[in-house]
Amino acid sequence: MDIVTHVQTFVAVVRYGNFSEAARHLGVVPSVIAKRVSQLETELNTKLFERTTRRVTVTEQGEKLYARATNVVAEFEELVRSVERDEGKPEGHLKVMAPTTLTMTQLGQVFCGFLQKNPGITLELTLEDRSTNPSEGGFDMAISGRAASYEGVVDVPLRPVKPLLCASPSYLRAHAPINHPRDLADCACLVFSATGRNWTFQSSRGTLSIDVHPRLLADDNHTLLQAAAAGLGVALLPYYIASEAIAAGELEILLPDYAPQENWFKAYVPRRRMGVQRVKALLTYLQDNWVT
Repeated sequence: MDIVTHVQTFVAVVRYGNFSEAARHLGVVPSVIAKRVSQLETELNTKLFERTTRRVTVTEQGEKLYARATNVVAEFEELVRSVERDEGKPEGHLKVMAPTTLTMTQLGQVFCGFLQKNPGITLELTLEDRSTNPSEGGFDMAISGRAASYEGVVDVPLRPVKPLLCASPSYLRAHAPINHPRDLADCACLVFSATGRNWTFQSSRGTLSIDVHPRLLADDNHTLLQAAAAGLGVALLPYYIASEAIAAGELEILLPDYAPQENWFKAYVPRRRMGVQRVKALLTYLQDNWVT
């Protein structure tokens, strides 16, 4: 059995969702795809897909295989291409994880621009609002603004995250003035769970950290934005989330002399993928074209 071809076929079926689309991309007929998958299942002694007349659904064992196989197939295809010809325009498939809100507001158009510039690349984009090891999901890259470190993964800084301390005019009218970060200890605070309950500020006198009490603790900044605009409390929001509400007068910036501590959006790339041409091309494009 040609195990490499059959694993490539299996990855294509998962990626494209059915035998017909996989066949079209691989340049064969659907019956060939079905035969290869069946032979792979026999060799592995496990069922990889649940099949009906209308759809193909990957099994739990199939998902486990796909998580590991997608990287193996990508590396094999990259090796073949590097032997066949000199590197020119990047080609191949990229699997990327990125935050939902950030992609909807900014990164989506950046990814589209990258694909327009590189017609030989296909992109599989997963929107996920958590920090995760890209190697475990078979990703070429994960983009995140959350501090993380993984063995065998390189983190590449892309853009700083500029946070703003803000609240609605209605909240500020109804509560005591906020003149110093320590006043936040007595405020209803709207807290991004990944940032945590300890807020850090920079001033002319150095760094100041304050433990705040969440009125709302959420894992989504858009939810916190809506809560802040509704007058529910004080929020520490990224500029790209809060800027429109501030411009519209729905939120006001607080404590301009105490800058909230910045962190960075980073690309987390498995070390073994750092030398892959299309991965390097995406990193360079993000660094040159993503403006926060």
